[in-house]
Amino acid sequence: MSRRENTVKARKPSRSLEQEAYLSLLRTADALAHATEEAIKPFGLSGTQYNVLRILRGAGAEGLCCREVAERMLTRDPDITRLMDRLERRGVVVRTRASSDRRVITVQITPQGLRILAKLDKPVEEFHRRQLGHLGQRPLKRLIELLNSARSADL
Repeated sequence: MSRRENTVKARKPSRSLEQEAYLSLLRTADALAHATEEAIKPFGLSGTQYNVLRILRGAGAEGLCCREVAERMLTRDPDITRLMDRLERRGVVVRTRASSDRRVITVQITPQGLRILAKLDKPVEEFHRRQLGHLGQRPLKRLIELLNSARSADL
């Protein structure tokens, strides 16, 4: 072993199995998220905007208050107001103030937002199948169980 190889090896900190799993999880999540962003980009949406529209579609006609949308998002967005501003300017969501409490703002998806999601449903489903389908049904179910278990740890 050369001196350089020995020096490089000496600098590499040893990682625990937990650290390796954590780093692998982050790398995988980043790669999957980046690929998904690229897949929905032709529809003029970011991953965060797409996530909000799916949340609102799932909420139904009554919509959700901004805080509830923020709580359900996959990634935290510190400026939910600005995100809603952009979506409202595009005409895919509408916000209304509650008459009983003017501080409460409800967000609903518009017909235009629903049309965009309808166009994305099949391509995104097929895209995720290409991303992860090669793993097979049983391993995917096990992966879901493991990830749910990791998130449920007392932190």
